[in-house]
Amino acid sequence: MTSAVLEAPASARSTGFKRYRETLWLLTARDLRVRYSTSALGYFWSILDPLVMAGIYWFVFTKVFERDVGEEPYIVFLLAALLPWMWFNGAVSDSTRAFLREAKLVRSTNIPRTIWVGRLVLSKGIEYLFSLPVLAVFAIIGGAPISGWIVLFPLAVLIQAILTVGIGLIVAPLVVFFRDLERAVKLMLRFLFYASPIVYSASDLPAGLHFWSAFNPLTGLFGLYRATFFAQELDWFLVGGSIVVSVALLLIGLLVFSRSERAVLKEI
Repeated sequence: MTSAVLEAPASARSTGFKRYRETLWLLTARDLRVRYSTSALGYFWSILDPLVMAGIYWFVFTKVFERDVGEEPYIVFLLAALLPWMWFNGAVSDSTRAFLREAKLVRSTNIPRTIWVGRLVLSKGIEYLFSLPVLAVFAIIGGAPISGWIVLFPLAVLIQAILTVGIGLIVAPLVVFFRDLERAVKLMLRFLFYASPIVYSASDLPAGLHFWSAFNPLTGLFGLYRATFFAQELDWFLVGGSIVVSVALLLIGLLVFSRSERAVLKEI
């Protein structure tokens, strides 16, 4: 009897997690299907934007100005951070409309509402993974050797997923109450692009900013991605800062979301 009582909650949790996972995947697959089925170029749009941006910055810093930041080949250095930035930027931007875009569906379904943020992070993450062959092609053309730190690539993906979900869980419900926050988030993302080591390396920052840069979780995260090709970009102090800040933002996000969920459902 005691054994059955103990096993029941575990079984219920397992079933609940399975349903959550299946629903998350169904919604994510729907997003990707809609995004690509309505476009003639489909998949290529997911890589065209970062390619154009990388081309512009490559031209400016290698042809117009005398570049003294980053590593060679510079196009690989750029894409190694620019591609995950597109994931982060896209997921956070879309999170501002996570509840407003499909308000009726959010209200009428019984699934955990965190799934509306999770599906955005997952769909953008899948697009990021789809773009990796482009990085591989440029790495082969540019002769960028793969370092042993490539084994940390899954860790970088995990940290970014935690970070992006955490920020999404904060932004999504707050935008429902403060609509101007959507524009504020876009401005913050624009600032964050230049405040993060995308077109430059964390090692190019002044010595006095090294400690403070650890509070920007993207700093250590991009160094972790770049360590796949540039071992010298790995800075464990900055990676540690990324982990701590990302986990803290996830916990804050879960708290904000849980306390505002009922009010959000009434507001939308």
